Amino acid sequence: MADYRLETSWRPVEGGFGRLTVTLFNLSAEPLSGFSLAYTSETRVADKHVCDGGSLKRQVAHFHEFLPSEGLSVPPGGHWRFAVEGLSREPKHVTAGVKSAYLTLADGRHVPVDFGGLMLEGRDGGVAPPLLPPGRVQEPYSLLPWPLALALKAGELPVVLYPTGKTRPNAIKAFSLVLALYQRLYPADKVPFSLSAVEGGRAIRFVTESSIAESAYELRFTAHEIVLSSADAAGRHYGLISLAQLMHGARADRENFKFPNFGTIVDQPRYDWRGCHLDVARQFYPVADVMRLIDILAWNKLNIFHWHLTDDEAWRLEIKAYPALTEIGARRGPDEVLVPQLGDGADPRSGHYTQEDVRRIVAHAASLGVEVVPEIDVPGHSTATLLSLPALVDGQEAPDSYRAVQGYPNNALNPAVEFTYEFLGKVFDEMVALFPGDYIHIGGDEVANGAWLSSPLCKALMERERLAGMADLQSYFLKRVKALLSERGRRLAGWNEASLGGGVDRDGTLLMAWEKPAVGIELAQQGYDVVMTPGQAYYLDMAQAEAWDEPGASWAGHAPPEHSYAYEAEGELPDGLREKMRGIQACIWTENFLSRAYFNRLVFPRLPAVAEAAWTPLERKDWDRFAAIVRMWPML
Repeated sequence: MADYRLETSWRPVEGGFGRLTVTLFNLSAEPLSGFSLAYTSETRVADKHVCDGGSLKRQVAHFHEFLPSEGLSVPPGGHWRFAVEGLSREPKHVTAGVKSAYLTLADGRHVPVDFGGLMLEGRDGGVAPPLLPPGRVQEPYSLLPWPLALALKAGELPVVLYPTGKTRPNAIKAFSLVLALYQRLYPADKVPFSLSAVEGGRAIRFVTESSIAESAYELRFTAHEIVLSSADAAGRHYGLISLAQLMHGARADRENFKFPNFGTIVDQPRYDWRGCHLDVARQFYPVADVMRLIDILAWNKLNIFHWHLTDDEAWRLEIKAYPALTEIGARRGPDEVLVPQLGDGADPRSGHYTQEDVRRIVAHAASLGVEVVPEIDVPGHSTATLLSLPALVDGQEAPDSYRAVQGYPNNALNPAVEFTYEFLGKVFDEMVALFPGDYIHIGGDEVANGAWLSSPLCKALMERERLAGMADLQSYFLKRVKALLSERGRRLAGWNEASLGGGVDRDGTLLMAWEKPAVGIELAQQGYDVVMTPGQAYYLDMAQAEAWDEPGASWAGHAPPEHSYAYEAEGELPDGLREKMRGIQACIWTENFLSRAYFNRLVFPRLPAVAEAAWTPLERKDWDRFAAIVRMWPML
């Protein structure tokens, strides 16, 4: 237990975003004086505010540092309280409060401060409903996502499944990969597969059938064997996962789920792009966690891992040409170049992925049929980059000339600084050697409206290239970035704002519609390939209910699991534009993910819900069946 504790509460105030009250308790045996209090919180203090009982010394995005009144001394057992009116937005949930805190004492030491959730004053915060109904099944088979078609008759549960004696080595290897996947996800459970024949087991015979669609499979159950037919390795892989799922459910819940003895399953994915994104800039996840998440994606038949490696808060990817990116840009703390952000306290925190880490993760994903799409977020969300490499900054641009959406000043790479393109070229050179997939995601989102307009270099560039404003400057920048990628044999992926100012060449460009569903239709009409990932349904950091005590963010409202499951990403997309929609993706932004418990509560069961929406046709979805099955599914 720390010697100090912080409590915060909020109450609404007419005509504003409410009043935040902060109370620091001195639990030590010594009086406290000559100190400052630093905390991080998504409830940010606005530039124009009134503080009663203290003063704001500095603020950088979610980081706040407050000073007490001059001469204040807090006795042992006493407290210091201050209140602020003038917030950047109204908090909606308990997790909008303090996420880390520390004191800087008179001698310069930084000491930890314990804290609780944000308390709501003056009104009832409501009660969060259950995330799942009890669930019910009409067909007793544990399969997620649910297949395209099945006609089955249940029978005896086999002891184990094993390949027939004449199975080829490539099928044996595929069989072993899914067996190893199951053992990682359910290490305490009896395995569903054996490489050797076992009495009381059921044999699997593998058949290559060229008439079956790409990534599709067929399973035929007879009294003596199971026949798994596919045209390619992906279809075989998905068929084996389905068999492992059937065995798992029939063992885990014998009352509700059975194993089929007769009949067929015919299955194929609805969309080619079935993705999940993970932000590792705000919170760092070690290699073991990333690999386990990829295991979970594979179990749910997702095939894209979108790895968000850089943002304002950190740069997480080793780039040998620029070691400062991780030496400086992957480290936050009270005395570091990057100040603490969400979850950072008195001690510095750091973390990045070496290139050897990346090779391991990419190879692991590839073995499970998952493609890794890396993202470095440019030109915006680049605070960590700019502080690591000052040569990227236009020194003539006015300091704090604009603030980006999340409170960072001057956080965009400058399109008129020629070193910007040399830098990105060298970064891409190293990335293409690490990530063999078609796409590199470059962000392109949330560049502030006032960006670059006070830069003399940008003013000269605008005049020379006849550019009208910020959006045109971004388009100029992204066109050059796309050219850099094309030279290296890669395609550009980005967020929907990459279309601003004329965007980039549509050929080979993939954009993700996140702000609202209608944006996806607009992008398709403009000729872009589109992945739908609207915050209102597929952002897994959104709270799952309106209740105050429900954790999560609130800018896109709340998204109960049933809504994420039922949401149809194609929406009102005209038939003529359907071919432009590549698929759908869940996004895990990690501002609120300060613990494994919060991660699991917010991500599950919504991640399997999005996975079923990506695989299963609308007419085959069933919320009650899904609710009955997903309880048995793995979490991080």
